[in-house]
Amino acid sequence: MLENIYNKIKEYSTIVIARHIGVDPDALGSQFSLKRSIEKTFPEKKVYAVGSKSSKYNYFPKLDKYDNKEENVLLIVVDTPDKKRVDIANIDTYKEICKIDHHPFIETFGEFEYINTTASSASELVLEFLEKNNMEIDQEIASYIFMGIVSDTNRFLFNTTHVTFEIMHNLVEKYNLNVEELYQNLFMRPLSEIRFQGYISENMKVTENGLGYVILTNDIMMKYGVDASSAGNMINNFNNIEEVIVWATISEDVKNNLMKLNIRSRGPIINTVAEKYNGGGHKFASGARVPTMDEALMLIEDLDVLCREYLEKEGI
Repeated sequence: MLENIYNKIKEYSTIVIARHIGVDPDALGSQFSLKRSIEKTFPEKKVYAVGSKSSKYNYFPKLDKYDNKEENVLLIVVDTPDKKRVDIANIDTYKEICKIDHHPFIETFGEFEYINTTASSASELVLEFLEKNNMEIDQEIASYIFMGIVSDTNRFLFNTTHVTFEIMHNLVEKYNLNVEELYQNLFMRPLSEIRFQGYISENMKVTENGLGYVILTNDIMMKYGVDASSAGNMINNFNNIEEVIVWATISEDVKNNLMKLNIRSRGPIINTVAEKYNGGGHKFASGARVPTMDEALMLIEDLDVLCREYLEKEGI
């Protein structure tokens, strides 16, 4: 399958690379590492990395503007299991679509799809793709892959095996990566976010079934100077609470007129609940976007039921 995708890249003179809505470092890492490698391997090709921008991740390059007026264009989608979550307009107008993803399968929407749910991240799969097809990799490309893997494993707490550490060892050694600088890119935070984290700690509700959640209104986020994306990304800071097995943030996104939910688990499988609410993700790390607070609270209720059933099954 990787060879088929490579042959499609060779075939097309214009290539667009997209990823999921609600961007994160793995989406950007896989997107930009693939873009840069194609550009360096095939300098004659036009390659665009597209999607909604986020100032939070300004250590990645700026995204491209693409008007989609050409007829023969290849679209490559990374880090996205289903069509509705691809951050691109008019997806059906592209000549052909290829997909590289590590999420559990939801639907087929590309001519060629490479899916490996055992991989740590989409960035890891892009690295595999580049190496197997002898495409260009330099320090810049390796740094994007490194940040994508570190972020999606939450510093190797999730989706991590001995293979992950072997990959990281090889990246750091072969491409002389500055690990300290890359970690600062990913994890340096302004004081406002640290204080906001304190607000979440003080206001998180915990049910008797071990579900922890917090509602973050636009007024609260404005008070602390953070946006809905920043709020949602802080979900990973609360994975070591003894009394909590599933935890979630509900963030009001007034710009898009919806509620964003970020969900994590230390046992119950949560992606099926997220999929019920037009979301999805991994078994233990998922998200959803719903139009109203009422629907967000319905999702929370379903998560609480999930936690209760899990505790009963495990005899806890």
